Amino acid sequence: MRFPVLIAATSLALTALPVAAHHGWSSYDETRPVTLTASFTQLSWGNPHGSAKMRWKGKLWDVILAPTGRMEARGLTRAEIEPGKRVRLTGYVRRDGATEMRVERIMIGRKTVELR
Repeated sequence: MRFPVLIAATSLALTALPVAAHHGWSSYDETRPVTLTASFTQLSWGNPHGSAKMRWKGKLWDVILAPTGRMEARGLTRAEIEPGKRVRLTGYVRRDGATEMRVERIMIGRKTVELR
């Protein structure tokens, strides 16, 4: 009887690890906000949050956006940030040097959308 419980507990613990690692916001350096103007090369508009890719500093970067429901509630549409459209992003890069940025603010023309 103990063996099935051990297997279930181990399985549950292993599935939780990627979620905890993925949403570890402390891995981003919030003491040094970065603002840049770029365009996405790819965009994923889905849950648990949107994501994109872009070229910056000669490298391909992963861009972590807010949940799509939050972006839409704040007036941001997928069409406004489709790949190829220029956007101004403010956010934080990872502390470990990985090419990933968590975006806090998107500016399109005169429109500013806070993603927090």
